[in-house]
Amino acid sequence: MSEGVLTGKTAIVTGAGRGVGREIALMMAAEGANVVVNDLGGGPEGSGADAGPAAEVVAEIEAAGGKGAANTDSVTSWSDAQNMVTQAMDTFGGIDIVVNNAGILRDVIFHKMTEEDFDVVVDVHLKGSFNVARAAGAQFRKQESGRMIHMTSTSGLIGNFGQANYAAAKLGIVGLSRSIALDMARYNVTSNVIGPFAWSRLIGTIPTQTEEEKLRVERMKRMTPAKIAPLVTALASDAAQDVTGQIFVARAGEVFLMSQPRPVRGMGRPEGWTPRQILDNALPAMRPSMTALERSSDVFSWDPV
Repeated sequence: MSEGVLTGKTAIVTGAGRGVGREIALMMAAEGANVVVNDLGGGPEGSGADAGPAAEVVAEIEAAGGKGAANTDSVTSWSDAQNMVTQAMDTFGGIDIVVNNAGILRDVIFHKMTEEDFDVVVDVHLKGSFNVARAAGAQFRKQESGRMIHMTSTSGLIGNFGQANYAAAKLGIVGLSRSIALDMARYNVTSNVIGPFAWSRLIGTIPTQTEEEKLRVERMKRMTPAKIAPLVTALASDAAQDVTGQIFVARAGEVFLMSQPRPVRGMGRPEGWTPRQILDNALPAMRPSMTALERSSDVFSWDPV
């Protein structure tokens, strides 16, 4: 294969058997990386297991002249995450990149959401991202280099109906990534998050009962997973060493750098506040600067480029 931006690197891509993860694994391999293709092979809601998807992606990588290895460990397991890193080290002699992409959906309106609905989604997305990042982190620290790219969502960054579990996990990943970036900067390790807009089997589980929901899904179908992979691959390269702790959104042919929480407006009283003073003075002054109760589709309201 021709020289690429990841030549000689080794990457672990979780949830890489289908959708966005598959496209990331294929592009990273095309750009010269050895890729551990991790996928448990479960259903969109996390049930079952199938070794086929990971093996199929590895076969595609090898057919194109690249190097890959299939892995069916679960990101929710601390020991399985350690095993992914061990496999990368044993098979390819190193580990340079982690892409935390594995995920599931259990969409349901908040007041009907069960404890299991919440726990299993947080376990896969947030705990899974921690497990794999932490497993690779020890080696990254030792070699004083490494790239971590995690998947967030505008459902967490902005908001959406029926996704309290998913939104909480995805916004938690933003905090996790920022903390990793701060803690690991001294070891030349970067950590960034991407909110991908792309049609996938997970998005295919979104209800389409209203015309608005149907329109949203049709728009999503035009945003292919392959268009997410270039940003992920770029952030994994040596040339992106100075980019860390950031939040990006990729949407078809568009790439956005997202804002991060910072003070918008403030008021101070040296003697402190009473509840009545806050109600009469502070909140009225701040209301014009408050963030509207919007959903992702309200903010990204135009058709993708």
